[in-house]
Amino acid sequence: MTRGSESNNPGRHEPDAKVRRLQRKLYVAAKQRQERRFHALYDRLCRSDVLHEAWERVKRNKGAAGVDGVTLEAVEQYGVERLLSGLRDELHAGEYRAPPVLRRYIPKADGKQRPLGIPTVKDRIVQTAAKLVLEPIFEADFMSSSFGFRPRRSTLQALEMIRETVNAGSHHVLDADIRDYFGTIDQTVLMERVARRVSDRRVLKLLRGWLQAGVMEGGTYSETVSGTPQGGVISPLLSNIYLHFLDTVWQRQCAGIGTLVRYADDFVVLCRSREAVEEAERRVRIIFGRLKLTLHPEKTRRVDLTEGKEGFDFLGCHLHMRMSGKLWEEQRLRRYYLQRWPSKRSMKRVRTRVKELTDSRRNGVKDVDVLIHDLNPVLRGWGGYFSTGNAARKFRQLDKYVVRRLNMFRWRRHRRHAKPGQRIHWAREDYEARGLYRLRGTIRYPKPCMLHREVPPVSRVRETRTHGLKGGGGDRAA
Repeated sequence: MTRGSESNNPGRHEPDAKVRRLQRKLYVAAKQRQERRFHALYDRLCRSDVLHEAWERVKRNKGAAGVDGVTLEAVEQYGVERLLSGLRDELHAGEYRAPPVLRRYIPKADGKQRPLGIPTVKDRIVQTAAKLVLEPIFEADFMSSSFGFRPRRSTLQALEMIRETVNAGSHHVLDADIRDYFGTIDQTVLMERVARRVSDRRVLKLLRGWLQAGVMEGGTYSETVSGTPQGGVISPLLSNIYLHFLDTVWQRQCAGIGTLVRYADDFVVLCRSREAVEEAERRVRIIFGRLKLTLHPEKTRRVDLTEGKEGFDFLGCHLHMRMSGKLWEEQRLRRYYLQRWPSKRSMKRVRTRVKELTDSRRNGVKDVDVLIHDLNPVLRGWGGYFSTGNAARKFRQLDKYVVRRLNMFRWRRHRRHAKPGQRIHWAREDYEARGLYRLRGTIRYPKPCMLHREVPPVSRVRETRTHGLKGGGGDRAA
């Protein structure tokens, strides 16, 4: 697993030195005594340096206003010091109450909508302060199988763990999906899990307040009796605390069945046989019975990766085993290696975004340079995420699609000036000269896979060619 990759933890940066020392102190204390319950955390949450650090993170992560309509700009106009001072006094006096979250919806890949709860700026500051204090304590307990929304852990590490485990012989996968996870979390069970480490009643009261704050939608208030609101700063930590029970039980009692790789509420179990993956599903259902969760009957599936029979999607990638053509040509060896490339949903999503940005009906946009300026951050961010896999073919497809969309935009602008029968065409080099970001040639693999010792060592370049890391794998249809 690649340890040097960047964290997926939102807003991660090096905190204030005092805050960092506090976090380190809490982490070491929790690591040294696994049975310890922390009782004096609320005062640390209210510290000036912690609240200032919380504000800096909230500001950096941006975000919309909550139910009170107060934006980040409005806070700066009001005065950050003034707000934090009043918030600190409110917390010390025990008068702070979590306001309802503002309900908003974002589209999902399957056409449905995902509900989000947007806290107020003030509430996001308090949630971030609580996270700064609580996260080190629970990080001391979290297992290595958990990768989502944790400091110095990333999607790349999760994908690399899957790649190495599959290439070592675990070709049977339980691709699990939890039915309505964030909406079905049992709040009582969750608070019991938190209370195993935290005995500070004021902190526990604060957490309950966020869980039961309610939702404001269309001017109508509704209570929340189960689940955790998606969109809150503290929600990912609470999610990991809740599913830590799965990680712990699996490590202690089920590790011999298969390898668990979990990213927030998405997880897979990698097994060596069909019987093992069936047993893995049975064990997961038993554990979920304790957590009052259920597997989605339609989306949960058992996948046989052997010799490329099937594949599965995880974290936006499609994972599939492909035979090494080079080894077959040179040594007549059938070697299959796990490869990954953008899933169909990921390709559809980025194409939709490119189409939106290159629509000739965009108001006031007449210059192709404006489109290139808007496209580059999308292409750079999307390409950066998928650049560590076998995505070369997909990258070429998207490069061609971008050029085609830009040509269509320019053609509609220039066709009135074209002569009859004249074909207007612009090559990709013309757009690259204008600064268009190119995906082709940006593939990089974190490290070579050298599991089969009978294959002689090769250079990095030869290894890339041998195991098909030029993106040769992948479904032909985007």
